[in-house]
Amino acid sequence: MPEARLKCNACIPERHKHTYILDKNDPIIPACNTKTVPGDMTERGCAYAGARGVVGGPITDCIHMVHAPVGCSFYTWGTRRNLSDLYGWATPDKLCNEAFMRRHSFTTDMTEKDVIYGGMDKLKNACLEAFRLTPGAKGLFIYTTCTTALIGDDVKSIAREVEEEVGKPVFAIESPGLCGVSQSKGHHEFNFQFYRQIVEYRKKHPEVCLPDSEKTDYDINLIGEYNMDWDVKFIKPLFEDIGCRVVSVFTGNCRIGDLFKIPDAKLSVVHCQRSATYIAELVKQGFDVPHIPVSLFGIEQTSNALRKVAEFFDSPEMKEKAEQVIEREMKAITPALNFYREKLKGKKVGIYVGGPRVWHWVKVMEELGMEVVFCMCTFAHKDDYQKINDRASDGVLVIDNPNEFEIEEALHTHTPDVFLCGLKERYLTRKFGITTVNSHSYDKGPYAGFRGLINFARDIYEGLYAPVWKFLEEDL
Repeated sequence: MPEARLKCNACIPERHKHTYILDKNDPIIPACNTKTVPGDMTERGCAYAGARGVVGGPITDCIHMVHAPVGCSFYTWGTRRNLSDLYGWATPDKLCNEAFMRRHSFTTDMTEKDVIYGGMDKLKNACLEAFRLTPGAKGLFIYTTCTTALIGDDVKSIAREVEEEVGKPVFAIESPGLCGVSQSKGHHEFNFQFYRQIVEYRKKHPEVCLPDSEKTDYDINLIGEYNMDWDVKFIKPLFEDIGCRVVSVFTGNCRIGDLFKIPDAKLSVVHCQRSATYIAELVKQGFDVPHIPVSLFGIEQTSNALRKVAEFFDSPEMKEKAEQVIEREMKAITPALNFYREKLKGKKVGIYVGGPRVWHWVKVMEELGMEVVFCMCTFAHKDDYQKINDRASDGVLVIDNPNEFEIEEALHTHTPDVFLCGLKERYLTRKFGITTVNSHSYDKGPYAGFRGLINFARDIYEGLYAPVWKFLEEDL
């Protein structure tokens, strides 16, 4: 068994089963999606963060009410660059020219008194006040957290009361941080709870469904795409150019009215396969809408995604258009791509993100001529590690749910030239003289699709060749 025994784990040997050196002749799957070992300072987020911060937060035209002390709301607001072109709800048709305009953040701001006596009245009043403040909002989501789950507030009944009073859909998402071992549980809970509620709402309000007269033979959903730094702007046109119509995006820059139409599409195209395969499978079971897994990062993976969709619809015209789009995009990016490949060739890279994006990035690094030396996942499951094993090379260090000491040791022992990570890890890494690129919510995206690859390569290049590194002392 090619386990990797890191020095920093000498006092917590349970961590050994979470780390390994990839050997394709003897591949293993590490312990994953399990409770954090006591004493292990995990980098994970909580289930609530997965529901509110990752999956639900990008929905553009709804109020997101966090029923919790104020800290929980602050934790998931403004932390991910899942952008929106909706400027404000008072004038909902006005578009924002600045990409960084963010949605409002709402919370009931639970106090000790509310915890003792219950917070249901406060929640209802907060929801009604939020609708008064933002009359253009098309709906509302209520999120519970550890505090409100433990005191047992009946948020579903409040959701029904508010919905009846305002005449707009209100969803209750019960995904407190304590309900799972990581934010991945929050993805799961949001998918299942939201699906059940949109099915129920569609039965009561058939007018929200896509009319038969407006359906086309090539309607698709983009599932698990959260519009990080405008990824949707690079992804949607690719599918539209081959002849598809994107009915709904779950959930990047999407309106609630479009999400009601997910069951009316002909196909669900699943990008993030850790956070949203659940709802794609539910829609398949309930409405006979098939789904296909894709990756929309890099040349090979994006090309394969377009070809798979064209193959599904079995349209000669779409297949031809797919090849034309691929040829057009390659022609547009090749000069810049050749430049960056020359500059990045042979550079070593470490990767640390949530789950599936690790194996997405492995292929992209290969296309840039870079060598992956370690891979780390915060909340990956067994199938994610299987894909890492299939894509990465022998000798790569793989760590499940790394802590800061493991990250530090990997940086020292594997000496990457660049570290693809999130926000928290960049400061530690740069102190070691290693450049970082935010591959979680991006530096200057979009990173998806053909043209996004050039943005990604540019940010890696600019980080590696930044003049600041010449001022570092030799012994750093």
